[in-house]
Amino acid sequence: MLNDSISVYKNGFDPYAHTELRLHRNTRRAVGLLSGNLVSNSRSENSGVSARVYRGGVYGFAADSEMTDERVAAVLKTATENAAFMDAHAGKGKGALPFLPCASVDTAKPYDDVPQSVMIDFARQLDDYIVKSCPKLTGRTISVRCDSMEKLLRVDNGCDSHSLMPRAFIYCDFSAETDSGVTVELYDVVGGFGGFADNFTDPALLHPFVDRLYKRLMEKREGVYADAGVHTCILGAEVAGILAHEAVGHTTEADLVLGGSVAGPMLGKRVASDKITLVDYAHTTPSGPAPLPIYVDDEGTPAEDELIIDKGALVGYMNSRETAQHFNMKPRGNARAYSFMDEPLIRMRNTAILPGADRLEDMIASVDDGYYFMTTNNGQADTNGEFMFGIPFGYEIKNGRLGRAILDTTITGVAFEMLKTADMVSDRMDWTCSGMCGKKQPMPVGMGGPDIRCRIMVGGR
Repeated sequence: MLNDSISVYKNGFDPYAHTELRLHRNTRRAVGLLSGNLVSNSRSENSGVSARVYRGGVYGFAADSEMTDERVAAVLKTATENAAFMDAHAGKGKGALPFLPCASVDTAKPYDDVPQSVMIDFARQLDDYIVKSCPKLTGRTISVRCDSMEKLLRVDNGCDSHSLMPRAFIYCDFSAETDSGVTVELYDVVGGFGGFADNFTDPALLHPFVDRLYKRLMEKREGVYADAGVHTCILGAEVAGILAHEAVGHTTEADLVLGGSVAGPMLGKRVASDKITLVDYAHTTPSGPAPLPIYVDDEGTPAEDELIIDKGALVGYMNSRETAQHFNMKPRGNARAYSFMDEPLIRMRNTAILPGADRLEDMIASVDDGYYFMTTNNGQADTNGEFMFGIPFGYEIKNGRLGRAILDTTITGVAFEMLKTADMVSDRMDWTCSGMCGKKQPMPVGMGGPDIRCRIMVGGR
C-alpha cells in the first residue's frame, strides 16, 4: 500500500491555480499454460509521482519514477513552473475551475497478492480437468491475468482520495477441428474485481465454466455460416456491452465531442428507440456494486452516475472539469489516468444499456429468421458511431427457436441508427470488466447490458 508522503505539500500549492498531486502504482501478474506447458510467468510493477497544475486555461505537468521527498518536491515545482510558462505564452485567459468542496475518500482495501506458484498450481489443476473432460480439443490455453491500480491523490480543490482497484481473470482458449479439417476456436473469461484469492478458491468451482465453453465449441464445430445481409437479430449482453462502450460511449466523451464526434449536434435529439437508456455508472448500479467502482477521479471530482441516453434521447456527455465548464454541465468524475506518467483523460467507468421488461425467451420466440449473437472477440468503432464487431459464437433463430451454432462472422452498422430499430430489451443484465479501453492510454473499464432485439447488418462468411 502507498504511504501518504504528499499531504505535507498541499500548503505549498500555487494559490492561483488548481493542483493535483498523485502517487500511483500499477502491478501486473501473469501465468500462461499452452497445452499444459508453462509458457509465461511474469510479475511487474510501475510506480511514481506526478503533478498537474491548471492555470489560465492551460495545464503544466511533470512526473518522476522516484517517490522520495526530494523528487516529489521537484515534480510539484516543475509542474507549477510549466503551468506559469504555458499561461504566459499560450494562456486562454480563463478563470479558475469551479470549486468542488468535499471530504476525503479512502476506499483502498488491502488484498492478498498471491505468489506465482499459487496461480501456476491452480492453472495446472484446471488444465488436468480440461484434459479429462474435453477429449476432442486439439489445442488449449489457460491464461491467468491479475492487475491492480493504486492511487493516492491530493488536490487543493476537490476530494483527496486513496483508491486501490485490483482485478483477476482466467482466460480459457480452446480449439478443435471439424470433420473436414478446419480449425474452430472459442475462448471465454471468468473473474472480476478483487485479487486472485478473492475470485478463485477452488479449481473445481470452474468446472461448469469449462464444460460450457467446451459444449459451445463442439456446437460451433458443427456450425454453419451466417447469411450476409440485414437481419432481425438479438444481441446478447456481452455484445450489447461492447456496443455501449465502443460505438456510443466514446462518441459522448466531451473531448471527442469537441473533436467533432457525431454526438456533438445530437444533444437533446433522439438517437435510439425509447427502449434504450444508457448510463455510465460511477460505483453503484441498481443491482449492486459496479464492476470497477470509482468514487473520486484523478482531478479530485466526486464520482456520480452520468445519464447519457434517456429513453432514446441523448441527454449528456462524460466530462472533465474543463469540458464540463465549456458545456455548462456538471463534472461527474470521468477524468482518469492509467499510470503516473499520464495526465487524466475523459474515460468511461462502467457503461451499460439498462435492462427492459422483455424475457429473453419471448424475444427469441418473436424472431422467425435471424440470429442470436452471444459473444464478441474484437471490434472497432469511430467517432461517427460506425462499428464492426467480430462474433465468434451465436445461434441461428428459425421460427422462434434456436437452431444451429454459427461460425465466425461480423456485424456492422451506425450505432445511433441501429439503436433506433431496437424494439425489445431483456429484463436480465450481465457485466464484464476484463477488458482494457485503449483511448491513447489503456484503462480498465466495466461494461454491460441486457439482450437487445434490433435490425443489423451481418457479414456472413
